[in-house]
Amino acid sequence: MAILLGCDSVQLEFPTKRIFDEVTLGVNEGDRIGIVGRNGDGKSTLLSVLAGALEPDCGRVTHRRGVTVGLLGQKDALDDNMTVHRAVVGDAPEYEWASSPRVRAVLDGLIADVDWEGTVGELSGGQRRRVDLARLLIGDYDVLMLDEPTNHLDIRTINWLAAHLKARWTSGVGALLVVTHDRWFLDEVCLSMWEVHDGRVDPFEGGYSAYILQRVERDRLAAAAEDRRRNMARKELAWLSRGAQARSTKPKFRVEAARALIADVPPVRNELELKRLAVSRLGKQVIDVIDATAGYADAQTGAFEPVVSDATWLIGAGDRFGLLGENGAGKSTLLSVIQGKLAPVRGRVKIGATVRFGVLSQQLDELAPYMDQTIREVLSHYKRLYVVDGKETSPEKLLERLGFTTKQLWSRIGDLSGGQRRRLSLLLTILDEPNVLILDEPGNDLDTDMLAIVEDLLDGWPGTLILVTHDRYLMERVTDSQYAIIDGHLRHVAGGVDEYLRLVAHDGAPEGAGRSGRAGVPAASQAAGAGPVPDACGLTNAERQRLRREVSSLERKMESRRKRLEELERELGSIDPTDYEALVATQARIDAERAEIDGLETAWLEASEQLEG
Repeated sequence: MAILLGCDSVQLEFPTKRIFDEVTLGVNEGDRIGIVGRNGDGKSTLLSVLAGALEPDCGRVTHRRGVTVGLLGQKDALDDNMTVHRAVVGDAPEYEWASSPRVRAVLDGLIADVDWEGTVGELSGGQRRRVDLARLLIGDYDVLMLDEPTNHLDIRTINWLAAHLKARWTSGVGALLVVTHDRWFLDEVCLSMWEVHDGRVDPFEGGYSAYILQRVERDRLAAAAEDRRRNMARKELAWLSRGAQARSTKPKFRVEAARALIADVPPVRNELELKRLAVSRLGKQVIDVIDATAGYADAQTGAFEPVVSDATWLIGAGDRFGLLGENGAGKSTLLSVIQGKLAPVRGRVKIGATVRFGVLSQQLDELAPYMDQTIREVLSHYKRLYVVDGKETSPEKLLERLGFTTKQLWSRIGDLSGGQRRRLSLLLTILDEPNVLILDEPGNDLDTDMLAIVEDLLDGWPGTLILVTHDRYLMERVTDSQYAIIDGHLRHVAGGVDEYLRLVAHDGAPEGAGRSGRAGVPAASQAAGAGPVPDACGLTNAERQRLRREVSSLERKMESRRKRLEELERELGSIDPTDYEALVATQARIDAERAEIDGLETAWLEASEQLEG
């Protein structure tokens, strides 16, 4: 396997921190590398060094002769006065770029909705990101280095980007290095991982799931000081093996190995207990949105323009809902309706008398009044003790749990980084003791370890949760059910993000889907006597009975196969070691039996998750 670029004994130090200490790495043909680590540990700097954009203090960076490198930074360098056309393809004549199937695919996949002759300065943040991505992806590079490529992108575009990168090169050709906090994206496109920490870069085989498994194994052998970090990784792994990643057609680790590792790890959430606590705080009436149509008046004509139409959403105590939709689909409008900030022009919204909202906005407007205060001054306005996970704890301890040090308590809010502000804002929102929590992109600016800590904090939160995020992993990890806004209509997507992507891939919902009075229930089902109505998980009674029978059947088959496997293993041990043919034949039968068990386990996981919703 030919090497494309690498670095040897690289050292780099900034005035306040040593970033790299004797780092030696190589990037080979066919590598697809995801780069993870805490914010500030040097992930973006590593890309700049390898790309040749930043000179190290010591050591050397080498590129194979003729290798071309394309680098996407976190911030673009696009000229605001330039047209989108020129920003993407430059001065190339139309016949050159228009005749390339790859260029056309990139333009259609990323910027089909962007005015080709409009100026860059008129674009939204998400549109600029897609224009910058298109500019890079139409190039013919040997190595692509992408720094947070999913920032400002919606789930549909992230899905397109993953598919493009997987198909961009044939196996063993080209190389990809990607820095991102999007764990689904890492698992989807990466075949190996680099973890940047403490001046070092540690390599791991496999995608993000395999990285978590290997890191757990490493942490199991670490000193007691690493115990907290190890347990966090093990809890995340427990969800990985029980949830969507366990159903992957390309599993990154064996189900049985993961199960053995997490045998003593409880489920990430005690749903019954959280429901009980939520009902005690909220009562039965929380939020009912009934046949609501909402929107805004046109600035020029004054005519009403609906953004969300005929939406019905019954939100109960302890529900954990995710809200999906492309940028501009109407998610913010619907959240305003739910909170009573925007009155619908038709329909009604009923908010329970005991409801207390806690809202984390994308722009972190909640922190604006505190910019000149220190963290300690802000915390002084709150109670001294709170009950979290059944134990009394102080705001300072919760802040420490979110990665802040004692010294940082004296920092001004205005001096904090974006990730620090987001963590602090989330904590202050929870300290206000709401019983309905609305989180709009809470994962922005957070690294993968900090995302796991935030997820752990949310796991024990006893209330109703509504989450808006383009981070697919975060969405599937902390919510139990997802809804989507498609073509201005709200619908329940029982199949989660996968079903949503299938729907928007066909330019929205099928005719009439999601246009009924109740999200996720076809209109015909609501007519009197019009057949079985799905439950909250999208299942009819007949479907639920079928799934129960399937789960029981699979369990019996797995038990039978495991007994057969034990017999074959005993048979293998009794064979004469010199009888090579018998050994090979028996081992082949054992391998086939194990493969059959793996298939049954995957089917069992799929059926069980459907049943549990």
